[in-house]
Formats: sequence, structure tokens, C-alpha cells
Amino acid sequence: MITTTPHQILQQIAEIQRMEPGKLCIIGQGPSGPYYSLQCREHGKPVSRYVPREQVEAVERHTANYKEFQQLVESYTESIVRQTREERAGDAKKKTRPASSASKRKNSKR
Repeated sequence: MITTTPHQILQQIAEIQRMEPGKLCIIGQGPSGPYYSLQCREHGKPVSRYVPREQVEAVERHTANYKEFQQLVESYTESIVRQTREERAGDAKKKTRPASSASKRKNSKR
């Protein structure tokens, strides 16, 4: 298993220069090939945009970049949450000290 640090994940995110949410769909078939649209949701509403044939490859790359971005953000989140919990667990262990002799005497009088 390859371990990636949060810093490395942020570097990978920064390398993504173009992205587009959504899914590229064929909306019809014409005499010279298919017609495409990019379908996504914006502000909770479905949106469909026509994609010219010469832009299909670029839009495919951009939607793949968006999916990669989402996966990297999820990995970053998991990494930071894990790190936070480990630190908190370590702090909790440091704060638990053996009972002092004075507190032992107080408890023995009860």
C-alpha cells in the first residue's frame, strides 16, 4: 500500500488545471456522427450544454480531471481526519497519569 501525505495530495490537486463537472452524453446521431451534451447539476438544477464535436476529447479529459479532483479531496479529508484522531488519542494518553499518593490516601478514608 502506497502512503500519500496530505502535502503530496495537495500537490496533486494543484496540478489539475482544467476540470468540468458532469457527464458527457450522446444526445443524437447525425449524418456525420453523434451529437454530444454535457449534463450536470448547478444550484440543484439539471443543466445540459451542447458540446461541439471538436471539443469532445477536451471535455472528456476535463470531466475525468473533475472525478480525480473529487477522489483526491476525499483522500485528503480522510488523511487529515485520521491524523487529527491519532493526535487526539496521543494527547489523551499523555494526560492520564497514575494517581498520586495524596489522592490514594483520600480514597482510602471512604
